[in-house]
Amino acid sequence: MQEPASPPEDTANRAAPAGSLENWFQSAAGRYVLAWERQCLEATITDLFGYFALQVGLPGIDLLAASRMPWRFRCGPDGAGQLLAHADELPIASESVDLVLLPHLLEESGDPHQTLREAERVLRPDGVLVVTGFNPLSLWGARRLAGRSEAPPWNAEFVGVLRLKDWLKLLNFEVRGGRYGCYRPPFDSERWLTRFGFLEKAGSRWWPVAGAAYVLVARKRVAGMRVITPSRRPVRAPARLLAPTASQAVERCGPPAPRHALFVDD
Repeated sequence: MQEPASPPEDTANRAAPAGSLENWFQSAAGRYVLAWERQCLEATITDLFGYFALQVGLPGIDLLAASRMPWRFRCGPDGAGQLLAHADELPIASESVDLVLLPHLLEESGDPHQTLREAERVLRPDGVLVVTGFNPLSLWGARRLAGRSEAPPWNAEFVGVLRLKDWLKLLNFEVRGGRYGCYRPPFDSERWLTRFGFLEKAGSRWWPVAGAAYVLVARKRVAGMRVITPSRRPVRAPARLLAPTASQAVERCGPPAPRHALFVDD
């Protein structure tokens, strides 16, 4: 079996450009959000099997480290990752990738619809799309509306989960799950973030949809057809075997596909 090709030089530890979202993730608030997202992504992508995983956005931050896929690449427009490309024009063959991760990409994209269409194009049938974003229906979303700052992430267009689900439905994605998180106020101080740590448990219990960030998991569905050939050896049913009832037939097929373990419905 051919060994996986070595990816280009890793640039995850490079210095982030000033004024960029990657640079903001090095602040106290950014590290708080990033730590939560890494935890969710590890629980989400670790057991996803395939060959090719692609991260589009934040190329200087490796969010695919927990994936078991042998080929993992990060894509960005500034050469920070292993692949130099724009998110709405990926130089990747159609239906060739098993996992696509879009970390906070739709918020900064000039055309989020085209970005999702490109992700759908490169994904194989039954491939997995993972999207992270900031929740506009949160304290962080309120700060964005009140402050109107030119610095990231407050200058981005937050995309809500319900809106994102509608977009994915039009592209024949099936939302499998996700989670809200980060219920502390958007403080820039590590000290104040620590003081309000009690809001994590309270928020996840009493107002789960008001988390500052979310991780959403969807699977690409393609309508198809399965050819069933006749059996070569006809089997005679036992005389005492009765026809299954409707409930028995459903039970034989197994329970419906479970929603993702980290999902919090809205």
